[in-house]
Order: sequence, then structure tokens, then C-alpha cells
Amino acid sequence: MHPFRKAVESGDLDAVAALLADDVVFTSPVAFKPYPGKAITAAILRGVSRVFQDFTYVREIANPDGRDHAFVFTATVAGKHLQGCDFLHFDDNGKIDEFTVMVRPLSAAQALSEAMGAQFEQIAREAAEQ
Repeated sequence: MHPFRKAVESGDLDAVAALLADDVVFTSPVAFKPYPGKAITAAILRGVSRVFQDFTYVREIANPDGRDHAFVFTATVAGKHLQGCDFLHFDDNGKIDEFTVMVRPLSAAQALSEAMGAQFEQIAREAAEQ
């Protein structure tokens, strides 16, 4: 099992943050503009952990050199079941430098957008504290 998946599944958000490169770029499934930087990405991931229920990775896909991974997941947000995928790229130091999330169906993506919108004041404070 990949260290990222292990950290997420065990709820060790500090270990997840330790895997992020300082210049990581997070691309949200519900926001137009990407979020650059470790502090905001770690804060967003903490926010996601607060809104997702029943989060489970169901598949892990990696390319042979180990620098690109796809982690397929299921979760519930605001009563909507969703399927999603975390697409990660790792830099030369083994840190995540690109983190892209996609989710479906649209109704669940909309519920996620609303739930994360409600988290964003706290997310901004957490990112500023980093």
C-alpha cells in the first residue's frame, strides 16, 4: 500500500501533509482556479476529511516509475454518494507536486462544493497558521 493511501486511510493528516511538496498545486473538482502551495493544500485536505463520510479507497493505480498514481475512492457528502479519484504526481524527491481530484455524479459534486464552501473560512485560517 502506498504511504499516501496508508496515511489517508489511517486519518494521519500530518503524515499526508508531510508528503506534500512545498510547491504542490491542488486542483479541486469544484473550483475553477488551482490552489498553489503546501499550506492551503493541507488545509483543504483537512476540510475534506471533515465533510466526507464513509471515505474508502477502492483502487490504486500506478505507472511503472511510481511518479504518477490514481487513487479511486467512494464517499458520502451531505447524504450524496460519490465516486472520485485522486490523481497524484510525485517530484524527484518523492513529494506530491500535483494533486488533482475529480468526482461524480454532478449532484454529489454540487453537495461537495456547498460543504467545502462552508469550510473555507476555517480552511483559510488553518492555511495562514502554517
